[in-house]
Amino acid sequence: MEVLAIFLKLGLTSFGGPIAHLGYFRREFVERRRWLDESAYGDLVALCQFLPGPASSQVGFSIGLMRAGWLGALAAWCGFTLPSVLLLLAFAQLAPDLGGVAGLGLVHGLKLTAVAVVAQAVWDMGRRLCPDRRRTAIAVVSIALLAIMHTVYAQLIVIAFGAAAGLAFYGRERGIETHAASPAGRLIVERRIPPAAGAVALVMFCLLLAGLPAIARLLPALRAFDAFFRSGALVFGGGHVVLPLLQQQSAIQNAVGANELLAGYGAAQAVPGPLFSFAAYLGWMMPSAGSRVAGAALATIAIFLPGLLLVVAALPHWQALRSRVSTAAVFAGINAAVVGLLAFALYTPVWTSAVHGPRDFAIAAAACLLLVKWKAPPLTVVALCAAAGIAAAFAG
Repeated sequence: MEVLAIFLKLGLTSFGGPIAHLGYFRREFVERRRWLDESAYGDLVALCQFLPGPASSQVGFSIGLMRAGWLGALAAWCGFTLPSVLLLLAFAQLAPDLGGVAGLGLVHGLKLTAVAVVAQAVWDMGRRLCPDRRRTAIAVVSIALLAIMHTVYAQLIVIAFGAAAGLAFYGRERGIETHAASPAGRLIVERRIPPAAGAVALVMFCLLLAGLPAIARLLPALRAFDAFFRSGALVFGGGHVVLPLLQQQSAIQNAVGANELLAGYGAAQAVPGPLFSFAAYLGWMMPSAGSRVAGAALATIAIFLPGLLLVVAALPHWQALRSRVSTAAVFAGINAAVVGLLAFALYTPVWTSAVHGPRDFAIAAAACLLLVKWKAPPLTVVALCAAAGIAAAFAG
């Protein structure tokens, strides 16, 4: 209950995206409560940023696990995730009733918010994850591959290409960044997660990733669960990458239009907590489980589950995992490919669905400058874009 109360407060107040969330966690659990020391927290953050999945949610889940066991982990995840899920479900319920000039303008303003947010993510991730010519080349080739491939496996192919290219470019290069876990962090993990639990989590992840597509062909009701699980399993580099991954899933494409997708993504920027809660909105909009509530619940569980399984699998072995040059090389290549993946998504569907003229371009560009240069809070940018969209709709 202690863990639940603390993470519920964080879930209600943690605006600003994954990097800001990690800052809130550090102040709460390192500086204020001293549940972890600085080195153990730094190791945990670095490990979660290595793995696919939502890094802030993985860190919160791990802190809950270290503090209060498996129930603590569940309490941390529920407390941090539930507020944003409920807020996005409220928006999903109201969205069909947003008719008239004001409602249409609001939805269009949220779509322009998505343009600015994804553009900022491409800029920030490009500088951080493509610091040299080789990783920039991986990103450029990834964009080209996405432009010429018209298959549902395009993202998977691009990520595999990034992994292979990273290993080829950096597999024997000692200059690539590696780390060794701190003794304090290692002892905390070993007390809570035996290696057998990590092995079970890894087996479950592999079985679900490989088996769900086949099962979904026999049981169509599981197609949405499979789509969200595979998207969550392939998110490298940051929560914003979930947008192109979800947009390419045929089960989601057939149920949620581009306008609804981008409006929900824009709304997700205005709520506290993890961006992956966007899946709850999509699950509500495509009630494949028989009801909208069940669809939202299954979508939320499915998209978070792979990242949480992977962090449980990796925690007992984080020192060996992070100290290997080959591991760092593979993830360097994958992260560069992800920059290309997100850059392509910036064009389609984000730009093509939202920017229809000079006025839309001006609003999106101003919002992007507010985020990149003035470091304005995302909530402020969402409000300004929504107001600009409504004003533009009334102006005709």
